[in-house]
Amino acid sequence: IMAAREAREVMLEAAAEEMEVDPADLETDGTGFIRLKGAPEKKIHIVDLALAAHFKQGKTISGRGIFLKQKSEPVPETGEMDPDSCQAHACTVADVEVDDETGMVEVLAMYNVYEMGRALNPAMAHQQIVGGAWMGISHALFESTEPYYPDRANGPTDFAEYLMPGPADLAAMESVILERPAANGPFGGKGIGEMTANSPIAAIANAIYDACGVRVESIPITPETILRGLDELRAGG
Repeated sequence: IMAAREAREVMLEAAAEEMEVDPADLETDGTGFIRLKGAPEKKIHIVDLALAAHFKQGKTISGRGIFLKQKSEPVPETGEMDPDSCQAHACTVADVEVDDETGMVEVLAMYNVYEMGRALNPAMAHQQIVGGAWMGISHALFESTEPYYPDRANGPTDFAEYLMPGPADLAAMESVILERPAANGPFGGKGIGEMTANSPIAAIANAIYDACGVRVESIPITPETILRGLDELRAGG
């Protein structure tokens, strides 16, 4: 909200310059337009304004904001304290296909449910969930420093050589946000951030076990890992 308020102020200043009026005389109409109070026909759309601000005025419509949690000191007698603001919760189900001849794993779909307090910006929250899931797929099946770590002399030097998933590797995604505002979070919100990349990893590993019986406890889960696991199962290991 702090960031939005600052960005709104910059936006109105840019609109005032473009429309040659005073910023205090402008208002937003809720449909994407900034208009002159008392003269709604005099208006400019936010897209046109953003372009004008950037290319004509040399301005960026943006704002800054941060939530600072007050430090919680332990109670000497009991050790009681409040180390974090609030806990978000996640559940991810992965639908995978395992080729038992090549060991290749394809993530077909992911179903995500996140209880994250109040979604202050639902669109960005969904983007975070999808982006985090893609990152989780990457951690689970692709990214590795082996066999280069700790000596990376012969390792990849850029992302053209480093194995990562591409757009074709992104699974179909269905995500749901459960809003249960937190009493001790900023405006009822809880952070989801990095956790969106965590639950997909375990979901993929469990789905692989369900698909072919191979239980994997380290990542990335490579085709070689799958094939070795299948060999052990066939040998009765």
